[in-house]
Amino acid sequence: MVKVVKFGGSSLADAKQFQKVAEIVRSDESRVYVVPSAPGKRFDADIKVTDLLYECYELASSGKNFYEPFLAVKDRYNEIIQGLGLNFSLKDAFDEIENNLLHSPEKDYTASRGEFLNGLIMSNYLGYDFIDAADVIFFDEAGNFDASKTNEILSNELSNHEHAVIPGFYGRSFDDKIKTFSRGGSDITGSIVAAACRAVVYENWTDVSGLLMADPHIVSSPTVIKNITYKELRELSYMGASVMHEDAIFPVKKVGIPINIRNTNNPEDPGTWIVENTARRSKYTITGISGRRNFCSIIIAKDLMHSQPDFYRKVVQCFEEKNITLEHLLSGIDTMTVIVHESKFIENEQEILSRISKLVQPESLEVESGISLIAVVGRGMKSQAGTASKIFKALADARINIRMIDQGASELNIIVGVLNEDFERAIRSIYHIFVDAGDK
Repeated sequence: MVKVVKFGGSSLADAKQFQKVAEIVRSDESRVYVVPSAPGKRFDADIKVTDLLYECYELASSGKNFYEPFLAVKDRYNEIIQGLGLNFSLKDAFDEIENNLLHSPEKDYTASRGEFLNGLIMSNYLGYDFIDAADVIFFDEAGNFDASKTNEILSNELSNHEHAVIPGFYGRSFDDKIKTFSRGGSDITGSIVAAACRAVVYENWTDVSGLLMADPHIVSSPTVIKNITYKELRELSYMGASVMHEDAIFPVKKVGIPINIRNTNNPEDPGTWIVENTARRSKYTITGISGRRNFCSIIIAKDLMHSQPDFYRKVVQCFEEKNITLEHLLSGIDTMTVIVHESKFIENEQEILSRISKLVQPESLEVESGISLIAVVGRGMKSQAGTASKIFKALADARINIRMIDQGASELNIIVGVLNEDFERAIRSIYHIFVDAGDK
């Protein structure tokens, strides 16, 4: 039985956290492959090592002195090494990074060194083999993750190591350079490793005891989600839930490996199980609530638009030409509403509106910014009547005006749009009516 364990930045922020991680790994002999992130914040005002490395790159690539942030990086790792009492040095690795910054700074290479250095320390501390992610994780010519090549080479390599540490966040590009995933990409690495070795579970260790039903910065002490499906997590992650990188689901989902979100600081907590399907039912109708601010709605009105087969295609084309993704598309008999993210739309606003006017000749065009989208997600909603009416009641009681509503065909989620200034109050109101008010 093999388990893959990934530890986030907060779990590896200093020597004390390293010791907790080692205790967790050693407490279960099936935890044989470890994926570390770079050191995160030790306290609120602290700076993550990855952010320091990005600062080093920005300075070096501009021909400026990068030694202050680079010294801070070295100090962080040396403090961890000393705190663990290791007879171990990263001098050669530091020299290589410094040489790269001096002569040919590369953004992805520099950023990836946070995980690389932490992986070296972790392997030394645990007595595990070290596998450089650049030797086993690959990206294709288009810059996309190469799942087929990676799985073949990584599976073979893992079979040669009884225990190993594989740093997260990066791999090797088609042109033989270091390439990173997007921020939080160590989650993806852990999932890739779990799939390659056909682990029984992928444990993702962080600083919370599982996924929460709502953002704890908005809702005080939200309930922990005990069980959630991949589909539900995708919906919540896309709309802002940030405990785990949304793309980390795909590698393990394909081979049916469950994910267990755990708390490094409270390892006895069972955390959250993320699975393909489950017969376990939540005592609440909904599984969770998440949302994002700053969207725009573009309302296009024209009589008999439904009788023009190419009307919708032409409107979508206007956004496609500017490489703007449509978040939602709603329609009535004589209206069509497009929801897009504000930051991507504003800079091309007049060109897009002019293009729409030219192509479909609408009778009116209305634009509204400052909209927040809130997703109410739950597999229990399908079998429970009155879910939408409860959401409407919660918002009505809070005197919050709904700007839009959309329910997916799967009945897995309901998305409502409210003004930015009502965002947090709306989430609290919905949470209260389903959880605090005793929805069972």
